[in-house]
Amino acid sequence: MKSIPTFLFYLTGLLAVAGAAETPRSEKLYGLVLHGGAGVIDRKALTAEKEAEYRAKLTEAREAGYTVLQRGGTALDAVIATIVILEDSPLFNAGKGAVLAADGKCELDASVMDGRTQTAGAVAGVRHIKNPITLARAVMEKSPHVMLSGDGAEQFAKQQGYTLVPNEYFQTEERRVQLEKAKQREAAKKSARLETPDESHLRRIARYGTVGCVALDQAGNLAAGTSTGGMTNKKFGRIGDAPIIGAGTYAANATCAVSATGWGEYFIRVGVARDIAAQLEYKGAGLAEAAAVTLAKVASLGGDGGVIAINRQGQVTMPFNTTGMYRGYRLSNGKNAIAIFGETP
Repeated sequence: MKSIPTFLFYLTGLLAVAGAAETPRSEKLYGLVLHGGAGVIDRKALTAEKEAEYRAKLTEAREAGYTVLQRGGTALDAVIATIVILEDSPLFNAGKGAVLAADGKCELDASVMDGRTQTAGAVAGVRHIKNPITLARAVMEKSPHVMLSGDGAEQFAKQQGYTLVPNEYFQTEERRVQLEKAKQREAAKKSARLETPDESHLRRIARYGTVGCVALDQAGNLAAGTSTGGMTNKKFGRIGDAPIIGAGTYAANATCAVSATGWGEYFIRVGVARDIAAQLEYKGAGLAEAAAVTLAKVASLGGDGGVIAINRQGQVTMPFNTTGMYRGYRLSNGKNAIAIFGETP
């Protein structure tokens, strides 16, 4: 019998996860969902100690955001509070611990969207902003634009009183090793040497680790945010889906809030975040169904990754078509989880 492609196996197997994560309708329900990236997460390679670190940091970030909601804060404030903690952790490909571009520097992207007003802000290719998600919010609230990039974004940051940090702040030894392996793989390909299974693994993990959060507050408003260091060994100012509204991030009170993680080139082409919301808007689709359909589109083109989403009824979905996704949620009805692999939260 012909084997099923890996990405289709995980997509098929995890549709049940998406459905299982949905919660009953409740007018007063509020809560949030977060992710720390989807991709090749090898259970055998992840030590018990490292797994515990990831779970602890995801829990810390989740609780910080949930506390904001619990105290009556806005969904937008909760999203920012959650993502800042993930940006400050070297465990994830965002902020400190971001992957390195081809020149050995970190280039950071982030975006945020307010579902109440559908205003949005994003930054791309910044190199000296400690928490890019906060600058994305500043672009949304204090500029007439949606996206600023590179030096211009950092000039705007200075005008807003930001203190820029040296690029070395973001860099870690683990990311330097990943960059070196990526360069070795690139050199081997130029020499026409066939790709080995190990190189295939490295090629796929080079794209993942984005962080994100979606939230529903007590007033019934939604918000979404996403932050990333992009792709290891990226060149020419490459930008993925994370800072692109409608691709990596989207929020509208009428539908849902979405944050994506995965192979950005494909997520941009599908317009993943908006595509999920559009199915709710135009077809009346369920949240889990819409997310699964959109991820199937990504898979059909050859891409992979995952999404987190929440709607105004407090329904949650967290599907992915990779071997794992760092993820979690907490709702005011007491339901909560932190998960990494294919287990049902």
